[in-house]
Amino acid sequence: MSTPRTVICLLRNDLRLHDNELFHWAQRNAEHIVPLYCFDPRHYVGTYNFNLPKTGPFRLRFLLESVQDLRNMLLSKGSNLVVRKGKPEEVVADLIKQLGSVSSVAFHEEVASEELNVEKKVKEVCAQLKVKVHTCWGSTLFHREDLPFHHMSRLPDVYTEFRKAVESQSRVRPVLQTPERLNPLPPGLEEGAIPTAEDLQQPEPVTDPRSAFPCTGGESSALARLKRYFWDTDAVATYKETRNGLIGVDYSTKFSPWLALGCISPRYIYHQIKKYERERTANQSTYWVIFELLWRDYFKFVGIKYGNKIFQVKGLQGKSVPWKMDTKLFDAWKEGRTGVPFVDANMRELALTGFMSNRGRQNVASFLTKDLGLDWRLGAEWFEYLLIDHDVCSNYGNWLYSAGIGNDPRENRKFNMIKQALDYDNNGEYVRRWVPELGAIRGADVHTPWNLSSAALSHAGVSLGETYPNPIVTAPEWSRHLSKKPGGAGPSPRGKKGPSHTPKQHRDKGIDFYFSRSKNL
Repeated sequence: MSTPRTVICLLRNDLRLHDNELFHWAQRNAEHIVPLYCFDPRHYVGTYNFNLPKTGPFRLRFLLESVQDLRNMLLSKGSNLVVRKGKPEEVVADLIKQLGSVSSVAFHEEVASEELNVEKKVKEVCAQLKVKVHTCWGSTLFHREDLPFHHMSRLPDVYTEFRKAVESQSRVRPVLQTPERLNPLPPGLEEGAIPTAEDLQQPEPVTDPRSAFPCTGGESSALARLKRYFWDTDAVATYKETRNGLIGVDYSTKFSPWLALGCISPRYIYHQIKKYERERTANQSTYWVIFELLWRDYFKFVGIKYGNKIFQVKGLQGKSVPWKMDTKLFDAWKEGRTGVPFVDANMRELALTGFMSNRGRQNVASFLTKDLGLDWRLGAEWFEYLLIDHDVCSNYGNWLYSAGIGNDPRENRKFNMIKQALDYDNNGEYVRRWVPELGAIRGADVHTPWNLSSAALSHAGVSLGETYPNPIVTAPEWSRHLSKKPGGAGPSPRGKKGPSHTPKQHRDKGIDFYFSRSKNL
């Protein structure tokens, strides 16, 4: 009798059972399957340029929850998740030697250099040990092989051209069904304990009740979130109107953290949207979810086309910009002490919850690069550290974009912090939520405390330079909006739950600025 074959499925950012080609392939090609997740020590060191922490507490908690959820899902299918601490290439080599029956190692291909380096080393180990390697592509909505460009070098450098080409010439593949049962682990293989944050020398995060993302990691939570957002509340039908909100769980889909770890498949989201459009309603909002998934795809494919250029100071365009390195300015930005309340509120939300709205991200990135003139990579690495939903291609692609050295058809796009604050937090509720030292300043005045009289500041218990900083920079264009603030106190015009609905005049601004000719953002 021949020895039963074993396939190791090396899992990384594909922590799900649904629409996962690895499990389908392994089920057809082996009697035993080893689903394997490695806590790679390289993920818990410093970032590449500035040695900032690489994996922050909120993302780590979300990852640990996702790994535990995948183990539970696999157990329900007659399998289990094998967990190890160590470099994947070393863990895989040890398992091949230990088991003696491994015929293949399978994994999903990634895009960026650190992940590709792991793939290269795993392939080298397998070649030495005479084990086959099988790879899949599964992280994007459109499969890499289905793009209407003969080679990735032909990928357009403008998103709109990419979007129009794939929408007219490509199709989204169907979702692979979740297996009813999976072939078991080889007998006698230890499952391995899932580490704690402490085991990985990382701090435990403190949950903040103000968080806009109070969700847990894992495929189960991801599928429940989609069910709630689409089918239980119909929130998806107003997504385009609400997506620029700042407060609450339901102003946007919040799929990004689960997408980043592969707990939910972009194809599954797409086909659920199509089902919703058939059964409930099809409108600009339902399309806009797909529009944003296409941005995510685009940044992945840009990462393939440009390789390490996405991390380099000159960006995709090879443009030399005299960026500053000023530790005091950077510390003020990252700690939410710039003296510009809309910036500070967003940066504090990020530090205290691991999440920030899309609107906030665009603004704080513009402030760092355009108002402070700091090296964009400082911002990118700070986001890499803290964001629950950090996705390497989306993060670095968006920062290049903000810095004006990425995929942007317009030069010198700069956000006006005061106009943005008045547009999207016109009663100041969001700022007061995260900058409580300004809590007694009523209405939109909270966005420009330096413009208030000493009597008004004294009445609000604010002493600039003592209880709250003076602004570390002011831009001349801000002054155009100081006289336009909506007056004083009163309830938020956006309802009891705060600004979860974007005012009508700003509803079409999302990635919106991308299509706008106006410099007055």
